[in-house]
Amino acid sequence: MKTAITELLGIEYPIIQGGMAWVGTHELAAAVSEAGGLGIIGSGGAPASWVREQIQAVKEATDKPFGVNVMLMNPEADQIAQVIVDEKVPVVTTGAGNPEKYMKMWQEAGVKVIPVVASVALAKRMERTGADAVIAEGTESGGHIGETTTMALVPQVVDAVSIPVIAAGGIADGRGIAAAFMLGAKAVQMGTIFVASEESIVSDAYKNKIVKAKDIDTKVTGRSTGHPVRCIRNKQTQEYLRLESEGATLEELEHLTLGGLRKAVVEGDVINGSVMAGQIAGMVKEVRSCKEIVEGLNAQAEDLLKGTKVYE
Repeated sequence: MKTAITELLGIEYPIIQGGMAWVGTHELAAAVSEAGGLGIIGSGGAPASWVREQIQAVKEATDKPFGVNVMLMNPEADQIAQVIVDEKVPVVTTGAGNPEKYMKMWQEAGVKVIPVVASVALAKRMERTGADAVIAEGTESGGHIGETTTMALVPQVVDAVSIPVIAAGGIADGRGIAAAFMLGAKAVQMGTIFVASEESIVSDAYKNKIVKAKDIDTKVTGRSTGHPVRCIRNKQTQEYLRLESEGATLEELEHLTLGGLRKAVVEGDVINGSVMAGQIAGMVKEVRSCKEIVEGLNAQAEDLLKGTKVYE
């Protein structure tokens, strides 16, 4: 499936891996890119030196295009932005802020800039500042989320901007990809399904939590603080929601989740850790290789879009 995004990024399939902190390491990013999608290193709150090491490791593993996600609230965002230029990273995606201050530097270096947006207003602003495309991410996503659903957000963003739109949130199979294309998207970004891939370095306990999840197993915490986060329910989410309902302070809530993602990803503590995952966790039934995921989903979507296969 050739689209404006596959042409822009030089990738085979219109499938982009979400830039997930602690999860989007060089192992996963290289595997997704090698499979024909676009792998993304998730910088999260990591130091610039770590990001440089990850970029170099991806380059050693594949000659395919890849990207880096910059979490703009990272204290070392300025240094990471420069590392992206120094290392000649092909693509950068951004979240948790406005990347405007880095746009000129990245553009002059030939870096394709694709911000994640959760509203039409931010999408339009990103287009004005020179973004090459935007990722419209719906509330179905795992981790930090907005409020509008993918089904409602994507077509409104598509209508509001002239640059290509990538749909994210609630997509886990060829049906979701085909639906996103019908809404006007030119590619999709997926996270949860790649967390449960063979190449993902997350703990087996985390992967098993996703594979065993049901449709109602994700919960959103942090709505009262203005920083909602979607995770698979466990002891931590239960306690957080209890404290939140009792009017706990931001400091108390932050103390509960401090280091929570690392606990789940690295230590395998899926009881007290933050098991970030999207609402489609209930659709992920097995751990597969990135190659199987990317090629299988693309083939399924192609069949649906060509009308050669219908789901009943």
